[in-house]
Amino acid sequence: MRSVRKDPVSTIRGEKAVLVSGGNPQIAKADGDAPVQAYIAAMPGWKCGLGKRLDALIVRNVPNVRKAVKWNSPFYGIEGRGWFLSFHVFTRCVKVTFFRGASLRPVPAGGTARSKEARWIDIHEGDALNETQLAAWVKQAAALPGWDPSRPS
Repeated sequence: MRSVRKDPVSTIRGEKAVLVSGGNPQIAKADGDAPVQAYIAAMPGWKCGLGKRLDALIVRNVPNVRKAVKWNSPFYGIEGRGWFLSFHVFTRCVKVTFFRGASLRPVPAGGTARSKEARWIDIHEGDALNETQLAAWVKQAAALPGWDPSRPS
């Protein structure tokens, strides 16, 4: 049986984070590291540890990274250049999305014609995390023009 956090976790404003569909933490939109850390702390079970590993890997490989929580997901970007990566909790996995992933080498496996440039990987409980490949993708993605939701694709 998978462990799922039953008790809500306090957010940066002192409220309790609610887990919405698939166990994804509901965290108010906000810029900065604090809301991202609140999101990660509220990730249920094994996903919390994975969130910490992902965040540390991104910070280690992109020292000037900008962070925010938007649409109940942590976003990572470069100031003035847009967002390059986000992750999201689902019932059985954490989806790591590269907004310009079709330009990465090798191209991450997830994607459809409808997803346009975005590509992703799904990480399931017990999966071996290839941190070398993930770090390479993070560095490549951070060097590309990012996604800006205020500009048309």
